[in-house]
This record gives sequence, C-alpha cells and structure tokens, in this order.
Amino acid sequence: MADSSPIALIVGLGNPGAEYERTRHNIGFMAVDRLAQAWGIKLAAEKRFQGIVGEGRAFTGGKIRLLKPTTFMNASGQSVRSLIDWYKCEPASVLVIYDDMDLPLGKIRLRQSGSAGGHNGMKSIIAHLGTQAFPRLRLGIGRGKPEHTSSTISHVLSGFSAEEAPILPELFRLTESVVTGIGKDGIEKTMSLYNSASVSI
Repeated sequence: MADSSPIALIVGLGNPGAEYERTRHNIGFMAVDRLAQAWGIKLAAEKRFQGIVGEGRAFTGGKIRLLKPTTFMNASGQSVRSLIDWYKCEPASVLVIYDDMDLPLGKIRLRQSGSAGGHNGMKSIIAHLGTQAFPRLRLGIGRGKPEHTSSTISHVLSGFSAEEAPILPELFRLTESVVTGIGKDGIEKTMSLYNSASVSI
C-alpha cells in the first residue's frame, strides 16, 4: 500500500451467541465470515485472543488475519489488543468493520481514523489501543424510529427484514471489493472510489 501501513488484521465487530447471529449489530461478524469464505480462511475459536480467528493469504498475497471478538461488543478492545500484542501489529495495520445506524442499509464509509461516533465496540478498541489512528469500514444498517434509546437498542439487535435481506450478499461483495482495493491501491484511493458507493434492491 502506498499511503498507509499494510493491513495485517481485519476485525469484524459483533456479539457472540446464536441469538445475535443475524442481527444488525453483527454485520461486522457477517462481513468477516464472507471474507473468510472468499479467501479460503478457516475460522476457529482461540481462547488466548478471546475471539474467533483465522489466518491466510488474501488480496496482496501476503499474510492476513481475521478476528471476530467473542468478548461481547462493549469489550471488543480486549480481544483486539491481545492479538496485536501477540503478533506485534501496529494499530494502523488493523481494519475494523462494524455497523453504523447513521448510514442507510447498503451504504458504506471507509476512513483512515476517527472517533468512535457513539459505537461501544469502537470505544473499547480506541481505549485499548490508545489511539484513534486506525482504519475502519462502516456498513450502514439504517436507523430505527422513533429515535430514542430503547428503540435504538432494539433496532441494532433486530434482524433484517425479508425486504432488506437481499441487500446483504451484495453489500458483502462490495465490502470484499473495498478490502481488496485497500490492499492494491491504498486507503486514500479506495476511499475516493468507494465512499460514494451503495447497493440496493
């Protein structure tokens, strides 16, 4: 990559357990599952990393690791920290994929750094890494209405409707293209190519 550290670790955020499996808040987990399938990477639970981890070769031909923290969302940073300490990765080489209610379903947003924006998983990662300077890819899940705390929680923990579900495979194909673009062209160029992209049915 020309403009930043090569991506060594891709983290998808979500909550462990069957009851959360297909919820909006777990779209980061779903995206990592899609990448693992596309790249032929086997994912397995690793207690030392408090997560589900896989390692293989992907878009650059170099080594890439995938991680789904199993700490529950609010403690995701523990898992990320343990893995980057073990493998001696720089925070700038970690790409985090997670849900964003402020983006409509099917819309994505890639950034090199930034605040947590109210996302508890990102708050935990920023706290444990001690920096906001790592790339992130936000996947839109839309916003529930009316917009108050109780409906927000129920919205992010709800599943996708029958009308929305067909968007997901296309969204994950777009996610794979973005991640591949980062490896080939760097984040700056990939942002310019994909931050206006979205999928719909």
